[in-house]
Amino acid sequence: MPDKKKIADLHFMDARCKLIDLAAFFDRMDRHEGAADYRDQALRAALPILLENRGDRAKAVLDFLSDESSELLESAPFQGAFGAPMPEKGGAA
Repeated sequence: MPDKKKIADLHFMDARCKLIDLAAFFDRMDRHEGAADYRDQALRAALPILLENRGDRAKAVLDFLSDESSELLESAPFQGAFGAPMPEKGGAA
């Protein structure tokens, strides 16, 4: 079983890179004009989960950003996912 130092040795730089990428995303969103976007708001709203003292943060963030609606759409507007629940569907943002 690896200890915390080994885990940090293996994964710190990857986590650091992802955190910097997220900061850069927020910087880009803040620099540009236009209406607020629910996906940006959802990511910002999920950030406190990262600082909670719990062993299931990844699941908690995934659950927070998941659309739990069970309604079927008549037709999909495109093939893919939004990555965060849309506010009008009662989502996180």
